[in-house]
Amino acid sequence: MLAMNGGPKVRETPFPAWPQFDDTEREAVLRALDHGSWSRLGGVEVDAFEREFAAYHRAPAALAVSNGSHALELALELIGLRPGDEVLVPAYTFIATSTAVQRRGGTPVPVDVDPVTHCLDPAQLEAAVTDRTRAVIAVHIGGQVADMDAITAFAEPRGVAVVQDAAQAHGATWRGLGLGELGGLATFSFQKNKVMTAGEGGALLLPKESYDEAFMRHSCGRAPDLTLRTPSSNFRLSEFGAAILRAQLGRLPAQTELRERRYEKLAVGLGSIPGVTLQGRDERCTVHPHYMTTFVLDPEVLGGLSRDTVVLALLMEGISAFGTYPAVHRTDAFRTGQADPAALAGIAARCPNAELIGDRGVMIPHQVLLGGDREIDDVVEGVAKVLAELPRTTA
Repeated sequence: MLAMNGGPKVRETPFPAWPQFDDTEREAVLRALDHGSWSRLGGVEVDAFEREFAAYHRAPAALAVSNGSHALELALELIGLRPGDEVLVPAYTFIATSTAVQRRGGTPVPVDVDPVTHCLDPAQLEAAVTDRTRAVIAVHIGGQVADMDAITAFAEPRGVAVVQDAAQAHGATWRGLGLGELGGLATFSFQKNKVMTAGEGGALLLPKESYDEAFMRHSCGRAPDLTLRTPSSNFRLSEFGAAILRAQLGRLPAQTELRERRYEKLAVGLGSIPGVTLQGRDERCTVHPHYMTTFVLDPEVLGGLSRDTVVLALLMEGISAFGTYPAVHRTDAFRTGQADPAALAGIAARCPNAELIGDRGVMIPHQVLLGGDREIDDVVEGVAKVLAELPRTTA
């Protein structure tokens, strides 16, 4: 019997806590406290974190900022996005990818995603590009790197900038290359759920020649001589956040290796359940941090089953689970200023994969993979139980 109907739970104990920390983080915060300059202006922690984060991703330079949304907005500012410019974005992604474009005055243009990887489908870009297209944002969703080979090959000859939204892909590699070696700009988030976190925070990977301009634009438009050169805002990260992130970066390699190993077992278990279709992996994604384990409920096998009811039932069984993000064009945020029903219907018709993933997807968070066999077995048992015992509804 399902727990939501009074039966016993699959799991009574919590999964591994997140974030994980110890005296390394405590000492880092005290180090920043004792330094006395708690702002990056005069401090040392942010500068050190930028060097270490850039080196880890094999990037020429990195700039730490206040959060991942600001990182995206700053990246779009750096490429010269102007009001009216169009930016191609995946139709399935966290909404910040789209709203960053809107906040810079641009127009996000949703493009369908690959049904296997859930990343932007390069084959759909040609039909979406116009003479107003300024950039394409390649989102590495769940840690799976988007097809950067094909996206770059599409963008470069057209003079279209490529921005990597790597908010979920800390430490990922593509064909053995760090994200900083793939060119252009890459943005990250250190929000509380990410595989590296300081509660909030963000970063950009960028060319060295762009660093001074980016620094000025993230610090109220102020140049090193303290003159105000351009209208901008304050996107600076504090010394305390940077100190914690330096400790978190030190944990990342071992945690990523563990999640890679544990995911293999979880994928085998979930993949054996009828009606479960896991997000696939492109073999060129040579390191995958597995921010989320995502699976889609097959409508042909489980068509009468509500995704939201599945998530609720999993939570009541003690299994950590979330519904996937809605397709960006299904959100009120996207529809602001774009209320033409015919246009929205056209986007939906062009993006069937994003529609399916947004409606039928379930996500299991990464900390599940930091446990042992029992944690993996409980997730598989919970999903199998819920899908077998929940009643189907009919239209």
